[in-house]
Amino acid sequence: MELEIRHFRLVAAIAQTGSVTRAGETLHLTQSALSHQLRDIESRLGARLFHRVGRRMLPTDAGRLLVETAATVLATVGAAEDRIRKASQGAEGTLRISTECYTVYHWLPPILKQFQVAHPGVDVRIDAAATANPLRALADGQLDLAVVSTAPRDRRFAMHPLFDDTMLVIVAPTHPFARRSSVRPHDLRSETLLLYARKEDSFVYQRVIVRSGITPKAIQQIQLTEAIVELVKAGLGVAILAEWAIAPYVRAREVRAIPLTGGGHRRRWSAVTLKDTAKLPYMADFIRLLATNTPNRVGATRLQPVLRMPRGSVRRRPLAS
Repeated sequence: MELEIRHFRLVAAIAQTGSVTRAGETLHLTQSALSHQLRDIESRLGARLFHRVGRRMLPTDAGRLLVETAATVLATVGAAEDRIRKASQGAEGTLRISTECYTVYHWLPPILKQFQVAHPGVDVRIDAAATANPLRALADGQLDLAVVSTAPRDRRFAMHPLFDDTMLVIVAPTHPFARRSSVRPHDLRSETLLLYARKEDSFVYQRVIVRSGITPKAIQQIQLTEAIVELVKAGLGVAILAEWAIAPYVRAREVRAIPLTGGGHRRRWSAVTLKDTAKLPYMADFIRLLATNTPNRVGATRLQPVLRMPRGSVRRRPLAS
């Protein structure tokens, strides 16, 4: 390309003012410097851009084409600069999110709603396709934030602890396990295990079943917590889910929840970002909202107002369990 942004500004200024002198005043250039630049542009393009008619400079056919192009180019560049400035100040940007567990997506919608009220200039996108390996997607630049229970080892990441949860075995009230104080992994060998995700992507299967070296009688993948609970109630299988996810069903006595092993099986969840993006104001606010409204808060009925409204804004929007 022969032309630069300064050339487009120069041509636009001459066309607008009709004079090299006045264009020079607009661009803070001397008449001599501006005339030299104009001759340079015409030399590069091999075309005359302006006719002098009396005291006025009028664009030629080539000049009119360049003036029209300059209007588009300068508007586009100006808009991009404005968006970049706002993004650097935390007023605008894109927040791409994924989690390491499908059930966590049930927790996010009310948080996202409150976040978008406080930050309407931030485009929030949920990437469920990255659930199988959100840390890899984060490292590859496909995500901005991952909610995971796997501690990252990449030094480019910043980890923000959120909450701990307990994995419980849920069974029908009439199931033989219902009166037990705990269930051990090898007890599941004679059971149909209901999983939220494929066993290759399942936190439960990979961290509990595989490590125990046992194989359940059968495995079924059911990608809906409510459906898993209904099958458990009917005595058609058992499941291992987070305590916060099945608390309503346990309180209603629809299912029984038993600790996995005597000491229980706990996970620590964290929000992971790249270190640079963790400093963005809207990113810090989103992480604060996640940490203040964790799903394991028993009895929590509504989100707490933890976000700050930006000045001048108007209020308006894996390994799986």
